[in-house]
Amino acid sequence: MFKYFIGSFIVTIFGLTAAFLWGEHVHSGTGLTCMFIAFVLAILEISLSFDNAVVNAMKLEGMSPKWRHRFITWGILIAVFGMRFLFPLIVVAIFAKLNILSVLDMALHDVDSYAFYLGTTHAPIVTFGGAFLLMLFMDYFTEKDKDIHWIKPLEINLQKLSNKKGACTMTTLFVLGVILNLIPVQLRVSILLSGITGILVYLLIDGLAEWLERRQEERAKLCANAVKCSGLVGFLYLELIDASFSLDGVLGAFALSQDIIIITIGLFIGAMFVRSLTIMLVEKKTLDQFIYLEHGAHWAIGTLAILMFVSTLTEVPEVVTGTLGLIFILSALASSIIHNRKNKA
Repeated sequence: MFKYFIGSFIVTIFGLTAAFLWGEHVHSGTGLTCMFIAFVLAILEISLSFDNAVVNAMKLEGMSPKWRHRFITWGILIAVFGMRFLFPLIVVAIFAKLNILSVLDMALHDVDSYAFYLGTTHAPIVTFGGAFLLMLFMDYFTEKDKDIHWIKPLEINLQKLSNKKGACTMTTLFVLGVILNLIPVQLRVSILLSGITGILVYLLIDGLAEWLERRQEERAKLCANAVKCSGLVGFLYLELIDASFSLDGVLGAFALSQDIIIITIGLFIGAMFVRSLTIMLVEKKTLDQFIYLEHGAHWAIGTLAILMFVSTLTEVPEVVTGTLGLIFILSALASSIIHNRKNKA
């Protein structure tokens, strides 16, 4: 098991060292404090992402070893540099109507202004993530051929919606409509557009992945090209899922530190451990051994999606999000262990 996390431990050592040196560079004597904050941010990222790791593992099982490797290498660069560092800068640049270099200078030298601008974008950002993740949740539990249920009364009733066309989209639009009626008027347009964008992006990626899978099955002579394309689409799908999971964590990180470098280092360490955990789950066939783990992860996703919507109205502490997600994962794991023991008896 340790071999899967060697890279993560190496990243942790270099990351915490970099946090110490950066802290000493910015203000002499703060190196250890910056190290501690980066470590706490890493733990926060890991605790919030157990469900993300399970879902990633589920998707990676159908991908080639080459694309799994790319998920670890290219994916971690996109996850850290793209989502944890560049994405907040781009969002602030758009809303503040500044060029990105000016925003970077603001993030490094005027953190109060940067945090203020980023805070004003919180509602539309989490609405996009909430809509995307709620679509993922609904799509999983409304799958027509699903024959394994964990929380049976709820999951069986959700599966009945598979007979109603567009049930996932309509459910997400309904939740979005409820939020729109509760938020201030000045935020409604941006939240509506963000929510609809989240729905459309999910439908686009999911639809493209299904189309490529059908094409691969129907046209064996194009198998090599089909695998390549579906690998790419699967990779993009995983990156979007990871991005949606990380939105709340990126914004919440500012509660611990307003230094974008320390935030990026801490979240980088956490993201690396999540990637390592994902690969371990895939190679050890953990999802095959614990049949309810996928269900628990998707219930955690549904909970996170709703909490993202709620956070447009009131602050939701990250500890609540992380704790609820962990409860679903551990409960599903326990149920799986009990199920396996009963079958062996």
